[in-house]
Amino acid sequence: MKIVFATNNEHKLDEITKISRGKLEILSLSDINCHEEIPETGDTLKENALIKAKYVKDKFGLDCFADDTGLEVDALNNAPGIYSSRYAGPNCDPEDNMQKLLQDLQGLKNRKAQFRTVIALILNGKEYYFEGVVKGEIIHQKKGSNGFGYDPIFKPIGYDKTFGELPEKIKNSLSHRAIATQKLVDFLLKQKTEG
Repeated sequence: MKIVFATNNEHKLDEITKISRGKLEILSLSDINCHEEIPETGDTLKENALIKAKYVKDKFGLDCFADDTGLEVDALNNAPGIYSSRYAGPNCDPEDNMQKLLQDLQGLKNRKAQFRTVIALILNGKEYYFEGVVKGEIIHQKKGSNGFGYDPIFKPIGYDKTFGELPEKIKNSLSHRAIATQKLVDFLLKQKTEG
């Protein structure tokens, strides 16, 4: 089964392709000759995911899904949330975002956080949503160089290593994106067998 994943983020594409390998054939935006940067103007992860999926459906007529992911930190009223990729400003990189977050948490005892992914799927003209959450905490300094984004400072509950230290295979079995993707894959496979 082929389906378009509306993202220009190579890391996300790679991660979801690995998680769904053998079950789905994921097409990227460049596979369908879509090279625009789709603006994320929603106020929630759900809205942003739907905006991206709708863009592809409206412009290319293809069934597709999109995700939006945010890091939600307890002590910061769930910030950075939808602004996770641009927390340190419009032209920032992941390093800038991590440094700003560590700075904002300086001196705070509560370091609880969660990664949350919402996937919006448009299939046969209907919208469906799948959510994945992984809880953990923000550590005091970076550890590990695996993954991307905030992975080197996020330690999931039940592990003594950050997402940046955990082997890719382990991270891809327990991450927020893995949970949401698994729900999506199960749903699509069920549609396929019923269809």
